[in-house]
Amino acid sequence: MGTVEEPSRPVLKRLPTPATRRRLSAQAGLREVMGQFATGVTVLTAGGERAHGMTANAVTSVSLEPPMVLCCVSRAARMHEAIVTAGSYAVTVLASDQKDLAKYFADWRRPAGLAQFDSVDWTAGPQTGSPLLGGALAWLECELAEVYEGGDHSIFLGKVVASSRGTAQDSLVFYGGGYHQIDGRVRASA
Repeated sequence: MGTVEEPSRPVLKRLPTPATRRRLSAQAGLREVMGQFATGVTVLTAGGERAHGMTANAVTSVSLEPPMVLCCVSRAARMHEAIVTAGSYAVTVLASDQKDLAKYFADWRRPAGLAQFDSVDWTAGPQTGSPLLGGALAWLECELAEVYEGGDHSIFLGKVVASSRGTAQDSLVFYGGGYHQIDGRVRASA
């Protein structure tokens, strides 16, 4: 007669006790907690008369049918008006060696309008005219489908009208307040 095996149970870990947890204000807490969530790094761009670029990590896929992605932009940011005016935007997914590009498009002191693209490699997207930055992992071009209020930000829902993949293999990631690299070999060994 064989033995009956007990079903395996997941190992549960205890949450920190109230004495070991730090209490934070809602805004500071959100910033600190979300800083522990690793995200990809992108540059959002919009073409047209108010052409602009902005480093962003609040980008995610929404739907495959139809293909849709969203990005979240502060209503006080120049990027907000650029997307609304153009009626479209592009997402450039940055490669691991593009930290300087991420910092450049996060710096509010760079030139305004199309002049901000003079010092970087880019091409106009064939569908939207939005700047697509060279050397990246991938690109999406999106037509603006909907805009939703989200506190002090707007949630721009875009229908993907074009996508392409670059030759870079490693990703730039934002985590813990800084940029980090994800090596494609780690992905292959997992």
